[in-house]
Amino acid sequence: MERALVLDTVRVTEQAALAASRLIGKGDKNAVDAAGTDAMRKVLNELDIDGTVVIGEGEMDEAPMLYIGENLGQKTKHSHKVDIAVDPVEGTSAAAKGLPNVIAVIAMSEKGGLLHAPDIYMDKLVVPPPAVGHVNLDWPVEANLKALAMSLQRSVEDLLIVVLDRERHIPLIQQIRQAGARVKLINAGDVIAGLAAAIRGTGVHALMGWGGAPEGVVTAAAMKCLGAEFQGRFIAEDDEQRARLKQMGVSSEKIYRTNDLAPGDNIVFSATGITDGDLLEGVRPFGGGARTHSIVMGHSTRVVRFIDSIHLQESKARVVVRV
Repeated sequence: MERALVLDTVRVTEQAALAASRLIGKGDKNAVDAAGTDAMRKVLNELDIDGTVVIGEGEMDEAPMLYIGENLGQKTKHSHKVDIAVDPVEGTSAAAKGLPNVIAVIAMSEKGGLLHAPDIYMDKLVVPPPAVGHVNLDWPVEANLKALAMSLQRSVEDLLIVVLDRERHIPLIQQIRQAGARVKLINAGDVIAGLAAAIRGTGVHALMGWGGAPEGVVTAAAMKCLGAEFQGRFIAEDDEQRARLKQMGVSSEKIYRTNDLAPGDNIVFSATGITDGDLLEGVRPFGGGARTHSIVMGHSTRVVRFIDSIHLQESKARVVVRV
């Protein structure tokens, strides 16, 4: 499945990014999201898959397209049966404002390979491969930072930790700084932040704090492909959310690790930059076309590709290709 779909998967995020990029900075987050969603859905329906959305834009009555439970693909007798997790535009408000680190992202697996997570908060910890098995979400922040620094063979003062810029994170930010590490605050986009933490050379060493649980599943799929580690705990803030967790068979007491959220043996993941960021460049238009930058990978195939694509969108478009 991975070998058949890995390059098709990047086409999905490329087209979503291209469509969304036309509305970057225009102040309408719903329009950006709709453009990315429409483009992603169109390409998914062209693929030789029988796919079900398990992480999407919302329930059927909340999202007209890419809703949870929606069936996509050609659905022939030879089609690959897959579960799909999508975020056509991760960071819609940031996209509307023209801010960095906006991406289009998708993960696919065999049936049952991605956890159907409730749309609530999750406390998250993402660390790169050298730190796998050396940190724990239950530990104090300072202990995790010391373990991370030791794993990376550097001092705590050298670490840069990404945290969503939210009032709820004020105590966490204080603890990180008191331990000696530095904090990088972001407005949105903890999937791309998790990717940046898992890949050396971005200057980011970990992701900490609360974010959306569905995005946690998508991040875990990427971490599984990269050999990095994701840890998360569902946060139930009221009785309704506690009932939702019980209904879906998940717990707010358990630490969910990479394999709990992405248990599949065949997982493909793709992300394409919409605006420039720490890891991916955004869409770069030119006369008659555009250039995109993506990361695509598979778990069992053990290949991570960075793909720089030039899209000649008009029949007479001409461009001098350069590195």
